[in-house]
Amino acid sequence: MINLKEEIAKKISEIIEMNAKDLEEYIEIPKDSEMGDYAFPCFRLAKELKKAPPLIANEIKEKIQLDENIEKIETVGGYLNFYINPLVLIKNVLAEIDEKKQDYGKVDIGKGRNVIIDYSSPNIAKPFHIGHLRSTVIGGALYKIYNFLGYNSVGINFLGDWGIQFGKVMAGYSMWKDEYDFSESEINAILKIYVRYNKEEKENPELTDKARAYFKKLEDGDEEARKTWEWLRKISLENYEKTYKLLNSKFDSYNGEAYYNDKMESVVNELEEKGLLKISEGAKVVDLEAYDMPPCIIITSAGTTIYATRDLAALKDRIQTYDFAKALYVVGNEQQLHFKQVFKVLSLMGYEEYAKNCIHIPFGLVVDKNGERIGSRKGNSVLLEDILKESIQKVKTIIEDKNPNIEDKEEVARKVGVGAIIFNDLSNSRIKDEIFDWDMLLNFNGETGPYMQYIYVRTKSVLKKAGYVPEFKNLILEKLLDKPSINTIKLLYQFSNTVILAGEKNEPSILARYLIDLAQSYSNFYNECKIIIEDKELQDARLYLTYAVGNVLKTGAELLGMEMPNEM
Repeated sequence: MINLKEEIAKKISEIIEMNAKDLEEYIEIPKDSEMGDYAFPCFRLAKELKKAPPLIANEIKEKIQLDENIEKIETVGGYLNFYINPLVLIKNVLAEIDEKKQDYGKVDIGKGRNVIIDYSSPNIAKPFHIGHLRSTVIGGALYKIYNFLGYNSVGINFLGDWGIQFGKVMAGYSMWKDEYDFSESEINAILKIYVRYNKEEKENPELTDKARAYFKKLEDGDEEARKTWEWLRKISLENYEKTYKLLNSKFDSYNGEAYYNDKMESVVNELEEKGLLKISEGAKVVDLEAYDMPPCIIITSAGTTIYATRDLAALKDRIQTYDFAKALYVVGNEQQLHFKQVFKVLSLMGYEEYAKNCIHIPFGLVVDKNGERIGSRKGNSVLLEDILKESIQKVKTIIEDKNPNIEDKEEVARKVGVGAIIFNDLSNSRIKDEIFDWDMLLNFNGETGPYMQYIYVRTKSVLKKAGYVPEFKNLILEKLLDKPSINTIKLLYQFSNTVILAGEKNEPSILARYLIDLAQSYSNFYNECKIIIEDKELQDARLYLTYAVGNVLKTGAELLGMEMPNEM
């Protein structure tokens, strides 16, 4: 498909003799379509050309050659505004959709390169709580987006499966296992033991020593302790998989902290050999004062390793295993300093090329409509599985009230209920806190997942009513020159660029907002342009546009981890 930005940049570069790729970066899409389809800000060239932006704009306009792609050019202040020939755009977009179908928008800019995405990463021996929703959903979307861009995504679930907390669980389990019912939910019974242990430990310090002794047994390879740990890991993963299945999250590795136990010593040795370790208050640290950061602790004053040690061991292993082009860490905003330190230490160790491609993907909290953090409900963890089930049930109630004749209510409720949770998380910039409000996220008329799914279902019902999807080769494209059709086709044209931008910025909300814009544009087209009509040529053109919109909405939603229902 023709790249209109690229074509405009080439035309400008022929006149001012600057690199077309650099010029392409400057080209914008005006918010008001009356100001053109693309705008080139000439103030970007003022310093280079030593002229006023309006003068540059007028000179370029006088010299530029129009062709079949560009209908006209206007200057407004220091801007060159380009108006694209709508018929060329219609033909290009719909022909590409006809050729590629569900692969429309796919590119191979990442071909042959691996992207590591470290996301979700819950602590085992605890149920999956809402605090891990954002990492799981954002990471899951990035996994799919990078694959769509031609990369090989590698999803890593860096499980919290090591540490003193397992000594507490094992000690508590050995003392109290007969007091709890494991038949209904093993993971919930384990959580109750862990909570009880922490509570009683405050009154009985001997329990701390007991927990340390149990963890020491695990570290030393005691057969019984190892067997208990493996059971805890197994039941935890079985519990998490239910949630991952609902959220369409995929992982290629579950190597957690325990996996790197025998790999940390070599990292410490390498840091010492390269003269990077210093002793500070009894701890071994890497001094980062020159980089305006506190020291990165590698070995604590108690002689134990720490998160940074494990992350460095994991990074070295991932370099060797995957030779990654990028390594993304989808972890909360509060860990920004930690990752800056780890990536800087990796660079100082001599892995600069890899370190510069390590990226922390921070995000805000999940809060209620009053801005209060959602972390507990009556003193207990808010379980993500419960939230998803509640959303599904609420949607089912809405369906039974509004459209009781739907055949598969359970399946539709699952897709819409889970989709609402995912879209609510991804529809705003990830760095902002996610506002969790049932009335807002399940609104079928707002800028929500259910609204976008509803518009998709509308495209399906229109095609079902017509009874066919017309063949592209038989279309009279001039029938789509009305404004609602052109506006919708312009958005379809932007799909691939939108996914590319979402990947470049590691920001799924760019794609989520685009899908809302496309849904709203189609809704306007649907209201303004009657589709099932006597004029067969006009009907076919509008039906094909309906098919094209449905196709892109479905592809885009699936990149976010959502499933589309066929009816609502």
